[in-house]
Amino acid sequence: MKKQISTYPLRLPASLKAAVAEISKEDGTSINQFVTTAIAEKISAMRTAEFFAARGTDADIEAARRVLRRGGGQPPGPDDRLS
Repeated sequence: MKKQISTYPLRLPASLKAAVAEISKEDGTSINQFVTTAIAEKISAMRTAEFFAARGTDADIEAARRVLRRGGGQPPGPDDRLS
């Protein structure tokens, strides 16, 4: 399947474009790749927040508290501890 690419003329303040150009050069990427990745990260963060907000309304807080208060289990073993 062929990827569909669309163009969008983006206007940035000169100082922001200069900062993006500097960072992308240090990263060894193009400005286009940097901006595309930044947009993808922002969309991902927003969709993740929406996901948890939607599921949070279905949460059974009392059931979670019962799980946290229950007895039993075993203490962490030596391999479970951080040095």
